[in-house]
Amino acid sequence: MDLHTAGNAVPSLDGTDLGDALDDLTGIHAGLDLIRDGIRLLALDRHDLNTTQVLVAALAGSPDATDVIGAVGMLVARLTSPDSNPCLRTLPLDQQKETALHGEHAAFDLTNPDLRNSASNANAAIDGH
Repeated sequence: MDLHTAGNAVPSLDGTDLGDALDDLTGIHAGLDLIRDGIRLLALDRHDLNTTQVLVAALAGSPDATDVIGAVGMLVARLTSPDSNPCLRTLPLDQQKETALHGEHAAFDLTNPDLRNSASNANAAIDGH
């Protein structure tokens, strides 16, 4: 049975929330453009069940936050710390501390194992569990 028919095509991102979000991220920084292009590729590529499960886990389903969402949280903490982002050292000390604290909170939230439950459940559902 040929699955590669017009009726079985991967739908476009045009007019979707994901497509709109990716468009809104265009041109902010070359690194974000690469991430945006990667997300677009992942969304539009044809996947098998195994690859789908691996991608869901790698994006947001790892219980120890070794996934894309966890990496983003750790990046936010790095960008908001004057120890790792020298431009923040030009801010007054209280402002540096507040910025770093909020970045640490973002990392805590984005690496929280509870955040991954839905992605893990989606993987289990693919397996029929």
